[in-house]
Amino acid sequence: MRRFQNRAILVSGGASGIGRATAARLVEEGAQVLCADINLAGAEETAASLAGTGAESGGSCAAIALDVTDPAACDAAVAAAVERFGRLDGLANVAGIGCFGHVATTSDAEWARVIAVNLSGVFRMTRAALPPLTETKGAIVNIASAAGLVATPYAAAYSASKSGVLGLTRTVAAEYATRGLRVNAICPGAVDTPLIAGGFDAIDGVDMGLFSRMTPLLGPMAQPADIAAAVAFLLSDDARFVTGAVLAVDGGQTAI
Repeated sequence: MRRFQNRAILVSGGASGIGRATAARLVEEGAQVLCADINLAGAEETAASLAGTGAESGGSCAAIALDVTDPAACDAAVAAAVERFGRLDGLANVAGIGCFGHVATTSDAEWARVIAVNLSGVFRMTRAALPPLTETKGAIVNIASAAGLVATPYAAAYSASKSGVLGLTRTVAAEYATRGLRVNAICPGAVDTPLIAGGFDAIDGVDMGLFSRMTPLLGPMAQPADIAAAVAFLLSDDARFVTGAVLAVDGGQTAI
């Protein structure tokens, strides 16, 4: 498939995990991708790993540093994408961090940091990208989480931030629907990424039974490419009549 030929897409959090897989999928389908991450070396590694993979489709990938907690950096990343490609057709808000522990021991600093990256970062990137995306009648895909839909023990700040992403997604979708801009969210369940690797191991007194009771599919975790496929769908014209939607890609976690 070459659904993104002659289209430019900005991917935040592209240094690893879902962000890297999303960049790879989009390049494979012909997109001009700007891979942005606070870990510039990781973003550059993503871009280097994709060199030549879009030869047949016309896709390519470049890297840029981005701290989504800095409003000026968000504005600069969008401006860099428009300057490099001459347009912006899509934004994938993938950048995010985790914070795992008991509610009672979650500090104000931990809470503020998670909200700043996972929720305010999505807001800032969305706000910055609205002018060029409205011009091209493009699309935004926000990575939320199953933790934003159902209870996720030991992840209060993370769950709250991802619930906020869902509210923001629906609000922007409603506000811009008549202007041709689509905005949707994906709620992954457990994905094999650095974000959750060992995340619960260091917490005292974890009741693993909570997880077994709320997750019907206890086999292998999803792979980043599974989520990237959903991102590509929602960014593409195949989803031209989809906006304000929340797509759970969670192995059935939120089905019961």
